[in-house]
Amino acid sequence: MTDEVEEEGGEDESSGEGGGSGGGLKKLILFVVLPIVLLAGGGAGLYFSGMLDSMLGIEAEDAHKEEKVEEDTGPGHYMQLDEILVTLSGKGRKQSFLKMRISLELENAEAEARITAVMPRIIDNFQVFLRELRVEELQGSQGMYRVKEELLSRVNAAARPVKVKDILIGEILVQ
Repeated sequence: MTDEVEEEGGEDESSGEGGGSGGGLKKLILFVVLPIVLLAGGGAGLYFSGMLDSMLGIEAEDAHKEEKVEEDTGPGHYMQLDEILVTLSGKGRKQSFLKMRISLELENAEAEARITAVMPRIIDNFQVFLRELRVEELQGSQGMYRVKEELLSRVNAAARPVKVKDILIGEILVQ
């Protein structure tokens, strides 16, 4: 009977050790991994719900209101540029030409004086960019959108601190 008790005791000790290491892993998961997962999930929930911004004092709604006010100010002042005519880059002997008539939308009429003062730089920036275009890059609405965005970027860089709101293409001819 003592042998049986020792065997049972031995089995209990060995199973206790095996259960102990398995229990240690369970405790690790329960007390370390689970809280980390819960905190990360809670933080992600707060972030995506927008509650984190209000907790940190960031007023996202005010930023959106400012953007809406800026957009709702209506049309600005329009300034017509001279016609632009450039030779496009391309392969072969046949040359392609691009003729554009562009208007700039400014925030107010006072900005026109600053734009006029830096007009040679603006035209130079436009010429450098437009000469490197290929006819294929001007095809489709995506091509025109990219050209408008690049021209807007270049005019804003040249006219800084004046901000040009938009580039309007009145006429475009590729020949």
